[in-house]
Amino acid sequence: MRGHRRPMRGPWKQAVASVGLVGVLLGSAACGGGDDEGGDAEAGAVSESVEAGDPVEGGEIVVGLEAETNSWLPSEGTFNQPGLNVAYAIYDPLMQRSEDGPVEPYLAESLTPNDDLTEWTLKLRPDVQFHDGTPLNAEALKTVFDTYLKAPGSRLSAQLAEVTSLDVVDDLTVSYKLAQTNAAFPDILVGAAGWPFSPTAAAAAGPDAGANPVGTGPFTFVSWQRDSNLVVQKNENYWQEGKPYLDKITFRPIPDEDTRLSSLRSGDIDVMQSLRQSTVIKARELDGVNNFEHLGSNAGALTLNVSRAPFDDIRVRQALVYAVDQEGLIEVLGGSGVTPPQTQFWSPDSPWYSERVAEAYPAFDPEKAQELYDDYVNDPERSDGKPVGTPLSFTFQCPPDPSLNELSQLYQALWGNLGAEVELQQTEQAAWIQDMIARDYDTGCTRVGADRDPYLVFDDAFTEGPLNMTAFQSPEIDEQLEILRTTTDVDARKAAVEEIGLVLNENVPNAFSGGTLTVLATDESVRNLDGWTFPDGTMGNGANASTAMWGHVWRVE
Repeated sequence: MRGHRRPMRGPWKQAVASVGLVGVLLGSAACGGGDDEGGDAEAGAVSESVEAGDPVEGGEIVVGLEAETNSWLPSEGTFNQPGLNVAYAIYDPLMQRSEDGPVEPYLAESLTPNDDLTEWTLKLRPDVQFHDGTPLNAEALKTVFDTYLKAPGSRLSAQLAEVTSLDVVDDLTVSYKLAQTNAAFPDILVGAAGWPFSPTAAAAAGPDAGANPVGTGPFTFVSWQRDSNLVVQKNENYWQEGKPYLDKITFRPIPDEDTRLSSLRSGDIDVMQSLRQSTVIKARELDGVNNFEHLGSNAGALTLNVSRAPFDDIRVRQALVYAVDQEGLIEVLGGSGVTPPQTQFWSPDSPWYSERVAEAYPAFDPEKAQELYDDYVNDPERSDGKPVGTPLSFTFQCPPDPSLNELSQLYQALWGNLGAEVELQQTEQAAWIQDMIARDYDTGCTRVGADRDPYLVFDDAFTEGPLNMTAFQSPEIDEQLEILRTTTDVDARKAAVEEIGLVLNENVPNAFSGGTLTVLATDESVRNLDGWTFPDGTMGNGANASTAMWGHVWRVE
């Protein structure tokens, strides 16, 4: 078996409100023989599927991840794709996304709003226990909410700012009270705010709670050696009968792409997670490997810190973006002919995609870039306070990956053509994320896009809060966010998303390269990464964005 590409299910086949930090991931990935041209991984492409077969009990796997995560406590951790993979082993989400898009109850039994969407009543499943044997009940949810999720310093406090209280209704029922209408609230409970953990265990661990996670999930925590491995074992008391199938999973952060790929080839790991286009394409050529690929709204991007001069001036931001050759960036990343250029936070397969926004994107125009650059540099009132004619000088940060090194060098050359002096800085991914959250940077490479409701995507990214890494805010965006927050009318929400896209393409706090083709490449013995279901049998959204629900995965010999 060579270069298999597994069909991914698109979580937005319906135009419905849903979850997250930036994007709707509609699915591509097909299973079939690899090819010398790099495959046909256009969004929506599907071919013959790998049959998962019947579930098999026992066995263990090693999963190679692209980065370490800073903490495993939901209120502390920065959970990008590597962290999500570990989290889905230890924690169960109260809500999760189904195959066709809507958010549905997973660990929760039900979630019901009042008429004006200001109060959401959540009912828990009975007889669910945390790994320490304490019960998952309403009091546990309230303690976690009050003591951890809403605490000063919680990374979730901004996301939950509109939730004024979580009130106990009965032993298995709580009510989330919101300060105002929020049509996207269920989506919040898909992420870390909806991962119940034992308040008893967290209190006992104190400041070490982030290194000793205790959830309700299919696997229990065994050990964590930071930057080396995290081990989990089968939860023998799991609430879903018959699951999990595996006895043990070891997660290993392997930041170097070539090393992670080589580890899969040699059998040192059984699953490799990657968001690097060149790695995804190379994985297709490995014998005995199944590739669970996904291409959606998540995209490679440039981020500009508008809280620092000279990036506080729109002329500078526009000049830098007009100077960028998107096709050149995509080619450097190894996605030429595979990943299309991105023009907005949503892929062409998303119901939130707009042709107007696509047409308004500042495409490669070196002459216009030079005009804007010179206008700023020669302005006596330039915001950086430097003398007229002084070239722009700034730092561009990116994680130390070979393809990203080439990407950084291309940015440096393109901006050097304008006259800018660009220093390149390699920063490990976890540290780079923290720099962006602290807005302690000039410019750099990042990703934008996620499988979430547009209100949550844009509210996180462009209002006050730690996830607004560009520091860009706009009254026009605030006005459209109010529409997204208060209505479930699809046409009104689409129009609001379009207006936000137009504002962003004019002000360019971010710019794009291409869509991000993601993969979980596995030894062919590892099965069912994209076949997970809800407890009632509803199909889930597969292994999208290189994440898996590990309790549903098995291994055949």
